[in-house]
Amino acid sequence: MKHLVIYAHPNPKSFSHAIQETIVEELRANHNDVNTRDLYQMGFNPILAASDFEQLHAGQVPSDIKAEQDLVKWADILTFIYPIWWGGMPAILKGYIDRVFAYNFAYKYENGVPLGLLNDKKVMVFNPTGSSDELYEQIGMHEAIEKTSDLGIFKFCNMEVLEHKFFGGVPSVDQTVRERYLKETKAIISKYTNIGV
Repeated sequence: MKHLVIYAHPNPKSFSHAIQETIVEELRANHNDVNTRDLYQMGFNPILAASDFEQLHAGQVPSDIKAEQDLVKWADILTFIYPIWWGGMPAILKGYIDRVFAYNFAYKYENGVPLGLLNDKKVMVFNPTGSSDELYEQIGMHEAIEKTSDLGIFKFCNMEVLEHKFFGGVPSVDQTVRERYLKETKAIISKYTNIGV
């Protein structure tokens, strides 16, 4: 299997980074092809500029966007790892989606009806949160986040969401809970290593 891991957190000591390391190690241990995009480390430019629109409209894809689109084409499964900040994804990842999941690449419209173009791609999402899972469930945040990301982005592009896992209360839980979270991550990933999906 070919896995593209897209990671968005600026702190290499974060729990998000521990999730990313766990996922990559598990994939490689099971002989999968893995390509990791650490957006902060790369200095990925998240700004969708007027020049991007001009080039895309002219049928020309800016080189940094094309490099990412080529990796998306290459992958069987895309795994997104990012914390929930202010009810959504970090700005750098939103910019990645804005620029890379472009019209005529990830979707298009036919007779006014949207048509997803990434129907051969599968997605997993891992989200550490500051608040507890209990609070997020109570106030409807899990459902809201799944609607805006899973439905509003991935399923809109006709991608299949295999897993969307939340890890609640990360700043306040103890090391035992964090270790359990990482074991859960490993178990999820092991289901999608070197198998036909």
